[in-house]
Amino acid sequence: MPEVRLTTPSFLVLGIIDSLGEASPYDVKVEAARTVAPFWSMPHAQVYAQCDRLLGAGLLSEVRQEGGRNRRVMRLTEAGAQELARWLEDAEFVPVEARDRGVLKLWFGARSRVHAPVQIQEHRHALDAYEELAESVGELLPRGQREALEFGIRYERMVVDFWQWVEGREA
Repeated sequence: MPEVRLTTPSFLVLGIIDSLGEASPYDVKVEAARTVAPFWSMPHAQVYAQCDRLLGAGLLSEVRQEGGRNRRVMRLTEAGAQELARWLEDAEFVPVEARDRGVLKLWFGARSRVHAPVQIQEHRHALDAYEELAESVGELLPRGQREALEFGIRYERMVVDFWQWVEGREA
């Protein structure tokens, strides 16, 4: 099998397929949007490209379903499961890559009195949604998923606090 450099998106695909047992690239895309998108977004085209790369590297196996769309269904190979397990055990620190359009606009001179109220409103909306999710199903989630949800709650609180600070400086 050819050597392939695995990236975080590679492991996102491996992790989702592992959690689902088997999945098509479309299933991976839907599950990523449903679960990890708030803290790790991945363009749809990249999901398909990663699936192809991982198949080529022997980390996934593929079966084509007969009839209809000739759908591709993938599973982790033993090598794929080993790579995912190795990655999950690796505690290497990788700096956070913050990509916030509102902050970028501030950097280039956007008026905070225009942007801050919208940012506060939208981040409060996201915070409310996370807190509602935590209240309704938080205790049912596996520990790691509950901790990721808590990250979302704390992140949104911090962002609301930041934009309130920005808005207050305008006065």
